[in-house]
Amino acid sequence: MARDNLSDLQAFLAVARERSFTRAAAQLGVSQSALSHTLRALEARLGLRLLTRTTRSVSTTEAGERLFQAVSPRFEQIDAELAALADLRDKPAGTIRITAIDHTVNTVIWPRLKTLLPAYPDIKVEITVDYGLRDIVADRYDIGVRLGDQVAKDMIAVRISPDLKMAIVASPAYLAKHKAPKAPQDLLAHNCITLRLTGSGGLYAWELKKDDHALQVRVDGQLTFNAVPQMLDAALDGFGLAFLPEDVALPHLRAGRLKSVLKDWCPVFPGYHAFYPSRRQSSRALGLVIDALRYRDPRAGTTRGKRP
Repeated sequence: MARDNLSDLQAFLAVARERSFTRAAAQLGVSQSALSHTLRALEARLGLRLLTRTTRSVSTTEAGERLFQAVSPRFEQIDAELAALADLRDKPAGTIRITAIDHTVNTVIWPRLKTLLPAYPDIKVEITVDYGLRDIVADRYDIGVRLGDQVAKDMIAVRISPDLKMAIVASPAYLAKHKAPKAPQDLLAHNCITLRLTGSGGLYAWELKKDDHALQVRVDGQLTFNAVPQMLDAALDGFGLAFLPEDVALPHLRAGRLKSVLKDWCPVFPGYHAFYPSRRQSSRALGLVIDALRYRDPRAGTTRGKRP
């Protein structure tokens, strides 16, 4: 295939992936008009319309989607091999893209990466905070982070944290005005601080468990956030009950700024796991990042999770 055709296919993949000429042009370092001209020329050579353009959006046609699904994995494989070749240099290099929720970034990912990165200046890390259960292959992330029971079976998963204990908390001022809940159904009468899931757009239903009895409570309240720190602040300011990782609330529980309720209904979730597709395991930069994130049980002095 001619070199121009390869460049045109890369341009098409960028537009199809980003669903935007503006973002794709910025990514490729070309003007929007030049990119549009390239795509029209490609469509003319193929005799097929690949993209449907409106003033507000860009989407693939049936032919365009077929081409995208066929060609995109091959270009990703080429990128992965080039990254592997770069690792043959004296120092590992490359950009590692990670998607995770803010709690994991604050408590696990950043504390461990900040000790790794100074020793490897050619490794770049891009972290996106997101509560959506993203398809990391389709969205071109190298690493995703989820609770252990949320990781797809075809991914390589490495534990990066101990199990996660949850807590339902409120300020003493709030509980002085509202009777503390004694059972999960009592939550429906309370002002609960809710979490908006960025992937589905819905509100997170609180997952509670006592012995073998598990249930989901769809709470409601005056405030909704899409991040844990703001939920914690709202609880501290007396705006209602919040369902948070216990380690986030613990300093405030010990200081008396928060109180815990329904303790026997607060579950323990499987710990966070970093996961990635096996075809990316050849990158030394990825291996270094995964190893830095790996959970090492301080009680046993051992590491949990399969090595990449």
